[in-house]
Amino acid sequence: MFNWATGILMIAAFLDVVAAIAHLACLAIGSSAFRFLGAGERLASEFEAGKSRPILITLMIALILSIWAIFALSGAGLIATLPLTKWVLLAISGVLIVRAFTFPLLKPYFPENSMKFWFISSGICFVMGTAHLVGVITRWYLL
Repeated sequence: MFNWATGILMIAAFLDVVAAIAHLACLAIGSSAFRFLGAGERLASEFEAGKSRPILITLMIALILSIWAIFALSGAGLIATLPLTKWVLLAISGVLIVRAFTFPLLKPYFPENSMKFWFISSGICFVMGTAHLVGVITRWYLL
C-alpha cells in the first residue's frame, strides 16, 4: 500500500541512486568530474595517472549507496523485507546526519575541498539522512 511514508523512503532510495550514479559518472567522465564534484586534486590527479585508488574508492562509495537504496526500497515495502531493515535504515540516517554536521571536524583531513563543497555536500547528506530517518520512523512498526 502506498502512503506518504512509503513515498519518503522511495525518495530516499532515489537520492541514494542519484548519488551512486554521480559517483560512477566520475569514472566515465574523468578527472574533471572528480574535480567538479569536489573529490579534490589528489584523487583527480591519481585518476589521470591511471592509479586504481580513485576507482576503488568511487566503486566502494557507489556500492554502499546502492545498498542503501535497496534497504530504503525494502523499508518502503516495495521489495522483500531484508534482515534488520529498520536498524540498517536508522544507521544509514545516523551516518548521513552525522556527516552533515561534522564537516568542520572532517575539513582539516581534506584541505583541498572548498567551503562550497562542504556546504553543498553536507546539505545533501542532511536531506538524504532526514529522508531515511523520517521514512524509517513512520514505518517502524511495519518493519
